[in-house]
Amino acid sequence: MRSVGLPSGTFSALLGEGPVIGQALAAHPSIRAIGFTGSRRAGLALLATAQARPVPIPVFAEMSSINPVYLLPSALRPETAQSFVASLTLGAGQFCTNPGLLFVPRGGDGDRFVDGLATQLGGTVGRTMLTPPIAAAYRDRLVRLERSGHAHPLARGRDGDDGAPAPALLEIDAAALLAEPDLQEEVFGAAALVARYDDLAELQRVTAALQGQLTATVHAGPEEYDEVAALLPALERLAGRIIMNGWPTGVAVSPAMVHGGPWPATSEGRSTSVGTAAIERFLRRIAYQDLPQTLLPAELRDRSQPRA
Repeated sequence: MRSVGLPSGTFSALLGEGPVIGQALAAHPSIRAIGFTGSRRAGLALLATAQARPVPIPVFAEMSSINPVYLLPSALRPETAQSFVASLTLGAGQFCTNPGLLFVPRGGDGDRFVDGLATQLGGTVGRTMLTPPIAAAYRDRLVRLERSGHAHPLARGRDGDDGAPAPALLEIDAAALLAEPDLQEEVFGAAALVARYDDLAELQRVTAALQGQLTATVHAGPEEYDEVAALLPALERLAGRIIMNGWPTGVAVSPAMVHGGPWPATSEGRSTSVGTAAIERFLRRIAYQDLPQTLLPAELRDRSQPRA
């Protein structure tokens, strides 16, 4: 940082538990904008603090996403199950793009796919999570899902040697997402809901009721592109990134990347936190009308004009 003239405090780390430090920073007059990744509760606390300032500041909070994956019939293959489990368990399931909701069609092919998926997940082992409280929250969320009356245990891996919680799959009826909004609450960890659906019309109804997401993924073959086209408008309203025949956990740093989405995936769905456009969150446009060349910032002067 010294070699390019940046202040020594450009990158700093303040350690502590709970929201106290974050809220103190959000209230400090020297802070003019905030980028945040974390829980919805912590993100809402930062938003409230920033809005309560004498002059409110923008908060770009990434808070909650279950990143639905839609499987059409042609995708019901063993390699799809294997790849899904790999994406789900990557980093102990702690990626913000973790695929936490998998739509699988009803019927014999869907049943066989789910059986294979359960076998794949059953061979996994839990990995250490970021903190003990996060691991405890993961276990608690699974218990609450099982007690909801809508989610039924489908498969479970093994706990890690250090007590790291096992990956898990639970099965629900897709229609339950309409009746019980709490099923959309993110499970921070390697757990997913497998939602069984009847047809495209049900997928469209359920998708229209989902909260905003960072990503939405579709697995389909060319013969199913008409169905994908019918679902696409709902996905465009749902998520900041739509993926075809891939997995959401990889996030490329590129000009085309959008890592953001409608509320509550983020607090500001018109921005991205990854890629070239991310810097625009912290810029403000200024128009210099009729200023002479000598008063303009150096970057805006004609090339023939000397720079200070």
